[in-house]
Amino acid sequence: MGERIVIALGGNALQSGNGPATAEAQLSVVKETCRYIAEISSRGYEIGIVHGNGPQVGRILLASETAKDVTPAMPFDVCGAMSQGYIGYHLQQALKRELSERNRNVPVVTVITQVAVDAGDPAFKNPTKPIGPFYTAEEAEKLKSEKGYVMKEDAGRGYRRVVPSPAPVKIMEIDSVRRLWDSTITISCGGGGIPVIEHPDGSLEGAEAVIDKDFAAELLAEMIDADILMILTEVEKVAVHFGKPNQEDLDSLTVERAKAYEKEGHFAAGSMLPKIQAAMKFVSKRPGKKSIITSLDKAVEALEGRTGTTIVFS
Repeated sequence: MGERIVIALGGNALQSGNGPATAEAQLSVVKETCRYIAEISSRGYEIGIVHGNGPQVGRILLASETAKDVTPAMPFDVCGAMSQGYIGYHLQQALKRELSERNRNVPVVTVITQVAVDAGDPAFKNPTKPIGPFYTAEEAEKLKSEKGYVMKEDAGRGYRRVVPSPAPVKIMEIDSVRRLWDSTITISCGGGGIPVIEHPDGSLEGAEAVIDKDFAAELLAEMIDADILMILTEVEKVAVHFGKPNQEDLDSLTVERAKAYEKEGHFAAGSMLPKIQAAMKFVSKRPGKKSIITSLDKAVEALEGRTGTTIVFS
């Protein structure tokens, strides 16, 4: 039995920041992503994958709203389910091929996953989660006035639409993921999971929101008792004073030190902050467990302790 690892894939692992955002372009990027994941699997780790869907669900919603005169616009939760399906399909196909080339006969399965959130979560009144493409300031103002979108600047890269991002409370399909885990690489909680409200009678209702995939990955790691939560992003290491002449890359962090840096404002909301918060939550009061934040191309090296930022409780 190898160590259990939950891998959270960021948007750069699913589509290129340059060029058209087509399904073909995404598949090309996913093939490269799966080379690294297959290499991790070949080293004996038991893997579960969680992926983001911010760009994809935003474009699905935009296409649906644009075509509303021809066919009714899809509800937000349905758009999330659609993104889980097609991103999962691409990951399944590419990862299975890479595993086969390494003579690893391991099944890969996507679980369309619902994740319960609290209807009273204050996040519903304070949209923060970026979705869809980037816009200029002028384009953002036009969307605000014409469509009523909430638009915010995103880490110096342009403006994006933001929607509520409530905290995940319960993974509804967790029993299925547990049953599959020992024999199968699961792709679950895609895009943070389809947000649903669980009513007292047990019925579920879709919510107009997007759950942060890092927090969903953390909850999954808790619920399957993972050894490692690995969050893959665009940078090799977490840094303080990011983008400034005195930038300092960090090899390791304790929860106490990470909280101090968070309080000092070193981690951008909607960017590195949720990754740090998810990493801290996973290792808190879990001796021997660790979180790793690094870039996709450095994932194997980070697992070997040669790069990346490792977060431990103390």
